[in-house]
Amino acid sequence: MNADAPKDPTRPEVFAFVPSYNHEAFVEQTLRSIFAQTLHPKKLLVIDDGSGDNSPALIERTLKDCPFDSELLVRENRGLCRTLNEGLSEATEDYFAYISSDDVWLPNFLESRTALLDRRRNAVLAYGHAFIIDDENYIFDRTDSWSDYVDGKATEMLLVPVIPTSASVVYRRSALVDDPWHEDAILEDYDLYLRLSMKGEFALGEPMLSAWRVHGSNTSADSPLMMEEWLRAQERLADQLGLSQEKLTRIRERVKFESIATLARTGHKTEAAELLRQIGESFPLISRFKMRLRIAMPDSVYRFKRRTKISRARRRSVKLNI
Repeated sequence: MNADAPKDPTRPEVFAFVPSYNHEAFVEQTLRSIFAQTLHPKKLLVIDDGSGDNSPALIERTLKDCPFDSELLVRENRGLCRTLNEGLSEATEDYFAYISSDDVWLPNFLESRTALLDRRRNAVLAYGHAFIIDDENYIFDRTDSWSDYVDGKATEMLLVPVIPTSASVVYRRSALVDDPWHEDAILEDYDLYLRLSMKGEFALGEPMLSAWRVHGSNTSADSPLMMEEWLRAQERLADQLGLSQEKLTRIRERVKFESIATLARTGHKTEAAELLRQIGESFPLISRFKMRLRIAMPDSVYRFKRRTKISRARRRSVKLNI
């Protein structure tokens, strides 16, 4: 496709970005899911952030099949947030969409999300629920089975925290230009989402048009790190969010309490038990009892439940096909 082709005023322009890091097993599928979009991006930029595997060569080979303007930059590792800001600095289009190099967009993703943003001028981003897939593309869960997303003002949702998966989001670029990713954040999106929620609405779209891949190297598997990052972002942004010290304390205690179940499920039982000891008395007896049960449950039971969920998906042949 000619990168200098005249702009079609009826078609929104999207800058698509892939921050690539050590996802040799998945990045080709990620890229081909972008090639298959019913609304082609104006440009696709891939930055390989110092991968130690064969990702750069695989990306370079795959981009030869890209039906629109594309570019690959390969450089040393700088971290995800710096890489995202570097990608954003190259964009001039109305909309900015990034996808991790192990996730997937379904074919109507960009067309649907940008159409929603075209209709919702007060929205800073469009998002939605996502399928959750394993390393073989089997759909074993979906975000709407355990989280409620809101349409409109999103700050209270984020403070719970309920956090949209990045693969489901398209941003209005103008909302990001003066308020980009916080480069010292380890969890790239939470801090950004909180700041954007003060600038405009989050437009909730249907149906599910993306897939978040969960596998052994996901940052999201490090539940103590996630909790600490949530708490740091809330503390850092409390004044901007208009949170009194009393309300911030209540929110932080709730985040810690709700994290106990995740900590227990992911093998961090010592941390879970310590949190329950520190803050448990602030919550109802029945809630504390349920958390004790989660902590007491053997790790083997959690692993068995996850294997069973994936096995059932495979038996039903619930596989993402793109």
